[in-house]
Amino acid sequence: MDDRFNSRDQQDDIQQLISVAPFFAGLPEEIRSKATCHLVTRTHPSNQVILLENDWGGSVYFIVDGWVKIRTYNLDGKEVTLNIIGKGEVFGEMAALDEVPRSTDVITLTPTKISSVPAQDFVELINTEPLAGVRLAQLMATRLRQVNRRLRLREADSMSRVADTLLFLAEGQGKEGNMGLEIPNLPHRELSSLSGLARETVTRVLTKLEKKGLIKREQDVLRIPDLEALERTIT
Repeated sequence: MDDRFNSRDQQDDIQQLISVAPFFAGLPEEIRSKATCHLVTRTHPSNQVILLENDWGGSVYFIVDGWVKIRTYNLDGKEVTLNIIGKGEVFGEMAALDEVPRSTDVITLTPTKISSVPAQDFVELINTEPLAGVRLAQLMATRLRQVNRRLRLREADSMSRVADTLLFLAEGQGKEGNMGLEIPNLPHRELSSLSGLARETVTRVLTKLEKKGLIKREQDVLRIPDLEALERTIT
C-alpha cells in the first residue's frame, strides 16, 4: 500500500516538474521518464542551505516553486550574490558535468520546493538526447548574457543599477498579476549584493522608485506596473 502511494506521489512530482521546467519542454516522453525515474522532491523553508561550495555534485536540482540565491565570497570574505533564480530554473548542473566540487553556495530565499535527479541520469540525458543538449546550451547562453548585462552597468548610477536588478528578476521569473509583474519583495541586503550597491543606497532608490509609481511594495511582493517605464530610468 505504501509503495503504491509513494509511486503515485512521485508521478505527481514528475508531472509538476515537467510542467514548470522549460528544460524538459519538447523532450520525448520516454526520454523524460528515464531521466526522472529517480526523482526526489523536497520542500525547504526560507534561509536553508541547499548546496555548499566544494560539495561534490551528486545531483542536479530543479526549482518547482520558490526562489534561491547563488552566492560566493570575494577575497575579503564578503558575501557576493551571483544570481537569484526561481520556478522552473535548474542549478547544480555544472558540477555534475565537470565532475568537480561545486563552486558556489545555494540558499533558499523563500519557502521552496525543489526536485533533484542523480547527476548520472542528467549526464546520460545530455549525452543521448540532442534537444536536452540544446536546452543546456540555451541556459548557459542566457546566464552569460545576464552576467554581461550586469557588468556593463557596474559603472552606471545607482538608480540604473537597482532598476536593472529589478528588471532582471522580473523578466526571468516575474509573475503576471492584476497590477503588473510580481516578484518577491526580497530583503534589501539581497538586492544590495546583486546590484553591487550599499544597502542604504538600495533602500533610498527603492523609495524613489515607489514615489514615482514605478514599483509598488507590499510585505511579500514587489510589483512592477510597467516594465518599459522602469527600463527608461536606466541611463
